[in-house]
Amino acid sequence: MDNNVEILSTVKLRYSSEIYKIVDTLNRTLKEQDLMFGLALDDNHEDQAIFTIYRT
Repeated sequence: MDNNVEILSTVKLRYSSEIYKIVDTLNRTLKEQDLMFGLALDDNHEDQAIFTIYRT
């Protein structure tokens, strides 16, 4: 099985406590199209999140 993951896009945005709901919905809806979405807190700015789109 090939485990290559390609980053398609990354964007920083203001963190919101409910933004994970969007990421979860995208992952559930678009996994069949080999897309995956990630959300991480920015280590340098606690009020920012990093949203990433991957092709799996």
